[in-house]
Amino acid sequence: MLRLTGVSKRYESVHAVQEVDDVDRAPVETQGPQIETHSRFPRRVNAGFLQVVDRGQVRLRVWERGAGETLACGTGACAAVVAGISRKLLDSPVSVQTRGGTLTVSWAGGDNAVFMKGPAVTVFEGTLEL
Repeated sequence: MLRLTGVSKRYESVHAVQEVDDVDRAPVETQGPQIETHSRFPRRVNAGFLQVVDRGQVRLRVWERGAGETLACGTGACAAVVAGISRKLLDSPVSVQTRGGTLTVSWAGGDNAVFMKGPAVTVFEGTLEL
């Protein structure tokens, strides 16, 4: 049985977040697709694997529905921080380290907005002929 830290419906894309001891050893490739297609989520779900380093820093990997593991996921970072603050594991602001870079997420709780900042970089360019 899998115990999820939280499920965030705050965004258009729903995120299921689970806390792990070591994000590098997290079962993203095996549990990610199982969580994504679980019957509890009829429209599928993104699966976040959250390692709390300290109250202001986390490491995160995300399995995005329909895409697989991604280098970074802004809504996933926000959902993970909201889940962590809600469970009193984190204090805002939080530095979120992903494989694609580091984001800073702030949330004052309740119905307050979630703020994220970080770099935007090009990871791919291409041409599509139609």
